Amino acid sequence: MEMLVFFIGLLILLFILGIPVSISIGLTCMAVLWAEGGFANIPLNLFPLKMMHGVNNFPILAIPFFILAANVMNKGSVTPRIFDFANGLVGHLRGGLGHVNVLASMIFAGMSGTAVADAAGLGALEIKAMQDQGYPLKYSTGITGASSVIGPIIPPSVAMVIYGWLGDVSVGALFVAGIIPGILLGGSLMLMTWIFSYRIDMPMRPRPPAIEIWRLSRRALLSLVTPVIIVGGIWSGLFTPTESGVVASTYAIILGMVIYRDVTFKDLLEVFYNTIEFTAIVLFIISIAVLYGWLLVKLQIPLSLAEMVMQLSTNSTVLLVIITFFFLVVGCFMSVIESVLIFTPVMVPMIKLLGIDPLFFGVLMVISLSVGVITPPFGNVIYVLVGITNSTFEDVVKAILPFLIPILVTILILVCFPQLVTFLPRLMAA
Repeated sequence: MEMLVFFIGLLILLFILGIPVSISIGLTCMAVLWAEGGFANIPLNLFPLKMMHGVNNFPILAIPFFILAANVMNKGSVTPRIFDFANGLVGHLRGGLGHVNVLASMIFAGMSGTAVADAAGLGALEIKAMQDQGYPLKYSTGITGASSVIGPIIPPSVAMVIYGWLGDVSVGALFVAGIIPGILLGGSLMLMTWIFSYRIDMPMRPRPPAIEIWRLSRRALLSLVTPVIIVGGIWSGLFTPTESGVVASTYAIILGMVIYRDVTFKDLLEVFYNTIEFTAIVLFIISIAVLYGWLLVKLQIPLSLAEMVMQLSTNSTVLLVIITFFFLVVGCFMSVIESVLIFTPVMVPMIKLLGIDPLFFGVLMVISLSVGVITPPFGNVIYVLVGITNSTFEDVVKAILPFLIPILVTILILVCFPQLVTFLPRLMAA
């Protein structure tokens, strides 16, 4: 128990002091090894070996390719085409562009895999459109931030790739398992929008004629095919989840440079640079996190944690509520990817001992941590929206707060009914 407190407590202390995540993890590992046997017994040659093993893994290749695909789509006209299609489909309903905002995010989530990509690309377009039609800025900001949470849930998902690799869970099954929770979350946000429409003036456009919807559908068709290619290819066994990232990025480049012709070679070089920069950061953290996970298992910390958690309750639903609350708090201080890297090695052995399905737990973990992108103090999407709207940090947080209600209700529903997550993967495996 003392080592458990030391291991996790030191890491949290280093975070509070503002030390970067990768360095905090590395210092914690060295401190634990020192506490176990002194500096003379620290196997320094083990550090680079474990770090290299961490990134020398085929599933990890999916991460840069999904990031690349999202960046290319945001650079070209894919994002506007998706928004226009969603507007033609649901823009005439009560709640107007609020529904469009959510639906467009659900579609884009099937291409990007991250919340920040959704907010930075699609979010800027959505807020401008809502402002032009007279929607209150507070509402526009809130629904845009809340809908971005869908990004890491509907496949593909960078966070689920990492969880699947570290937790030895099928990434393809995780992708499929995220579909129903993503749709549920989108539906709950649309319900919230419908309720708000009776309190806030939300202009609605007339129902467009069928010929207009057909035109918008044709214009967006090639963009809308992307999620079908990704999920369909994995489902049919045509390619692996890792290879689907290559397919998605290649398809995005062909759309932008050959078919739509709105992405230039100069734009592509900029996209490559941004993708490489972000990927390098993620891979470095992964390499350090592998060492952290190895130490956790070596010191049997997951077993100690499981014993401690089981003393709180023997009811799996109660335990999941406690763990979910923990993830909601963690998400306020760390990014989704960093949290998954650190806590997957701790939690997966523990939940297996508690008899909880690792597939279900992975989806629940990613959704719970994803709420952190829109909660202070370190929510990445909040800072993106501050830049887009020129609002203060406090105003953006206030705008998002009401939309936490449908998100948290959705998470609670998933905790109470795990079969909503596991139904599709089991159906496909049958």
